[in-house]
Amino acid sequence: MKRHHDKLSISLIITVFCLGSLLTTAFWIIVDNSHLVPSRPPSPKKIPPWPSDLCKGCRALIEKVRERYSKTWKKQEDLYRNLSSQLRSQCQGFDRAIITQANTPVGSTIVYAREKNKKTLKVTPEIFSTFIKENPFPKKKWETCAIVGNSGILANSSCGEMIDSAELVIRCNLPSLGKGYERHVGTKTDIVTANPSILLKEYGDLMGPRRPFVESLHSYGKSMMVLSPFSYAGNTPVCLRAVYSIRDFESPIQPMFFNPDYLRSLKDFWSSRGLTRGLLSSGLLMVSIALEHCANVHLYGFWPFSNHPLELNAVKNHYYDDKKGIWTVHYMPDEFDLLLRLHSQGVLRLHLGNCQPGRN
Repeated sequence: MKRHHDKLSISLIITVFCLGSLLTTAFWIIVDNSHLVPSRPPSPKKIPPWPSDLCKGCRALIEKVRERYSKTWKKQEDLYRNLSSQLRSQCQGFDRAIITQANTPVGSTIVYAREKNKKTLKVTPEIFSTFIKENPFPKKKWETCAIVGNSGILANSSCGEMIDSAELVIRCNLPSLGKGYERHVGTKTDIVTANPSILLKEYGDLMGPRRPFVESLHSYGKSMMVLSPFSYAGNTPVCLRAVYSIRDFESPIQPMFFNPDYLRSLKDFWSSRGLTRGLLSSGLLMVSIALEHCANVHLYGFWPFSNHPLELNAVKNHYYDDKKGIWTVHYMPDEFDLLLRLHSQGVLRLHLGNCQPGRN
């Protein structure tokens, strides 16, 4: 009897000890994990109310953008390769995008791209000397390319690191760099475009002192600068003056010219796909070139409207000034719709929100 009682006592002690150990372990597990977020799906970000100053017609547009942009983006390799191949076969950007001494010798006749009467220009030795010698684009593709527009959507976007991580960075229309914008737009520049209208408005058509123009190019380092002297005849003199200024002041910038044959074929290419209004912007020109030359195309700062599509706050036309956008030559809403379609199809990646640190 006593032996049986001793066994029960020992069993009870062991049971109590085990329960105590389990309770102690459970207590410390609760304490250690008290800082963790419960494993339920995060609540969706609250959509801000529609502002009273929303741009005209923007609500329907923004709702469409949000619907398309909210879907997880995934590159569709087949669709990308198909469009890239069509651009290469129909527009031949590899060989014809830029005028060179190889493809446009002395004595050639240049037909202006946008003159209705097919105005021409004979290539003289002096004009020939302003042409880049060889095609600047390699036959191999770059892995990642970032084309950077100038929309105010880039302000406070923190996209600079992602932009600069691209193998090739293309910027449009001599944008302002530095000056505190580095975090949002980056600094790396491999190619920059310069519309003749910028040379007129900002530098007096280069008819006066030209040093301010050349000094403004310092922020682009040794990049290539693409001008368009052969779209309209009136653009030729100022573009040639830009080249002479770069030479005279020994700037490391490498100027080169869009080929008007390429501009015409590209206009036909996108017109056949629904883009019929307005002239193609330099942004869309560079996107088209990138689709031929880059395996992965990322777009930043392409948003031509005055309210942010996600935050709904007012945004400037440019991230670096307060000048209003005037669409008299380019029809930017149609171009944006095209880019949004290409984004939805997984052909290119359109960045409209703020960026996370890291690479493209």
